[in-house]
Amino acid sequence: MSSMKRFNLPDPGEGLTEAEIVTWKVKVGDTVKVNDIIVEIETAKSLVELPVPFAGTVAELLVSEGETVEVGTPIIAVETGTGGAQAPAGSGEPMGAAAGATEVGSAPEEGAVEPGLIGGPAPGGRTSVLVGYGPRQTGTTRRARKGGTAPAPVAPAAPAAPAPVAAPAAPELAAPRSTGEARALTKPPVRKLAKDLGIDLARVTPTGEGGIITRADVEAHAAGGTAPAAAPGTGGTAYQAPVLARTGERETRVPVKGVRKMTAQAVSASAFTAPHVTEFITVDVTRTMKLVDRLREDREFRHVKVSPLLVVAKALLIAARRNPEINARWDEAAGEIAIANYVNLGIAAATPRGLIVPNIKDADQLSLRQLADAMAALVSTAREGRTPPADMAGGTITITNVGVFGVDSGTPILNQGEAAILCFGAVRQMPWVVKGKVKPRWVTQLALSFDHRLVDGDLGSRFLADVAAVLEDPSKALVWG
Repeated sequence: MSSMKRFNLPDPGEGLTEAEIVTWKVKVGDTVKVNDIIVEIETAKSLVELPVPFAGTVAELLVSEGETVEVGTPIIAVETGTGGAQAPAGSGEPMGAAAGATEVGSAPEEGAVEPGLIGGPAPGGRTSVLVGYGPRQTGTTRRARKGGTAPAPVAPAAPAAPAPVAAPAAPELAAPRSTGEARALTKPPVRKLAKDLGIDLARVTPTGEGGIITRADVEAHAAGGTAPAAAPGTGGTAYQAPVLARTGERETRVPVKGVRKMTAQAVSASAFTAPHVTEFITVDVTRTMKLVDRLREDREFRHVKVSPLLVVAKALLIAARRNPEINARWDEAAGEIAIANYVNLGIAAATPRGLIVPNIKDADQLSLRQLADAMAALVSTAREGRTPPADMAGGTITITNVGVFGVDSGTPILNQGEAAILCFGAVRQMPWVVKGKVKPRWVTQLALSFDHRLVDGDLGSRFLADVAAVLEDPSKALVWG
């Protein structure tokens, strides 16, 4: 006897309450096994692949790609065999999939997950959730669901489509009048344009699909219309401003969600909570550039990317060891300043999904080669959009490299909860005075933004000067390191 089971969107933890369905990996009629990847979702922090907690045949996809749904919403229905095939104990079921599975028409106790498995009870009355996200309290309340209606099911015959690019929702077409009087079919913005130009839409020839009048149709009609009569006594024709014909809409709207939404909230909170101060210094980094060239030829660094950013990161770690108060956070609740005795070094990374700041854990304990490997892995994972939330939590200080865009400097906003962020600008060859003579040298600018509640001008200046000193003469790392 078969039964129908629904898989609910599991709780990703980290305080997140919703996720977007990016790509379905299965379609109606497909056969799935326990732990098969069925869907890719995007939370506000990362892309996550979800496995199915039972075996059977896909009966229905309950949520469309591109739709954002709340935690606990059923997203797929699977027709299973007798009793449904659950993941055996100790199978290592990932992502807490069983925690979001429910069976239609059966009591919750049936197929319950054993204690200790993901989705089952954990010590202290907590429930195991997605791997890598940590447990949550079972008594946690979620915010009210938007709209209050269930998501529209996907048509059974529709195959899985590639992940949609965020695009503006098309505005609804204006409905005809209820009086039965014929009315031109067009969109509200186009109707307003016609009204502003004094054009009767009934006289405009539609070219849009289904007989819709487009903006271009209205503008073309206006450009080819009869000019108004000249005012008496002017002796000529009244001037008419040219109407430029455009194709498509005048603006594009992109929904604010996922990483971009989380970034907007974080930088706003940081900017209006921490009093920012930014200091600048211009540095002759000719010796650093020579060191980078030597490292690229060194056998130890043969299979890893070596860039000036690697040396900047090492210089920051050395300067943080000399000025430990820079590596701190403000604890408002406790009324304390917490100084970290470790450095989780954040590297700001621009990705197609938005700006993220993953960090290298205990970077101060790594050798230069280990630091190079960690930075390469961090950048590669970020570009693929696979950075897990754990890699973006717990940072203590950050570097942002605007030099890769040819920008000299900036005033970066602090990564929320941190005391300082270092901005590394473009390295350029410029005339520089060396021992009384003007010579071409490699020069860059550094900018340090810091939270003035934690870092005063003296500490910020000493820290920035130490970073600059190591970049100007890398041999100082042997003395200070």
